[in-house]
Amino acid sequence: MRLSPGRRAATALLVLPFAAALAGCGAHGHAATPPPHITASASAPVTPEPSRTAAPAAMPASVPVRVTIPAAGVDTGPMLRLGLNTDGTIEVPSVPQADRIGWYEKGVTPGETGPAVLVGHFDTASGPAVMKDVGKIKPGDTIDVGREDGTRAVFAVTALEQVDKDAFPTEKVYGRTDRPELRLITCGGEITDGHRPDNIIVYADLVG
Repeated sequence: MRLSPGRRAATALLVLPFAAALAGCGAHGHAATPPPHITASASAPVTPEPSRTAAPAAMPASVPVRVTIPAAGVDTGPMLRLGLNTDGTIEVPSVPQADRIGWYEKGVTPGETGPAVLVGHFDTASGPAVMKDVGKIKPGDTIDVGREDGTRAVFAVTALEQVDKDAFPTEKVYGRTDRPELRLITCGGEITDGHRPDNIIVYADLVG
């Protein structure tokens, strides 16, 4: 997977000038996992956002330790801490860690104001991975993030988007927001040359 990363500043999330997206999902030598049924769209969410309500108060910083997504059968932890590779792309979980989700630690923690970014494989060369059922997620579903301080940040999905990795929406994913939000990124699309050409991005707002 390749990502267009952002960087955490003292008062705002700033977008770094790296052109990258999630890479690394693929199935060389294994039966391919069927791709999720999400219609590709490089310019708009594939599902409409429900009307937004007033956001809960932002939470203080606390490292995420576990994530639960009932709609996709995900309940995994401890979460991985992901940084940047030397080429400016975001680190992704290794193949042996494909059953876990990582948090991009140069961004905000889930529950803080801004877009917290999580990353998980759809599949790898070893087969289906933690986000294999991303296609079952729909607007209104919850993503529950347990935090190191014992609190939970609960998000409601607002939209899903499938984009070509070469058209990754950097500003939309990493740009400044005035409320606590979450982005969960995985791979999608039919396998080409051993890799999936798209990213699937799940957008969510803090609700509790």
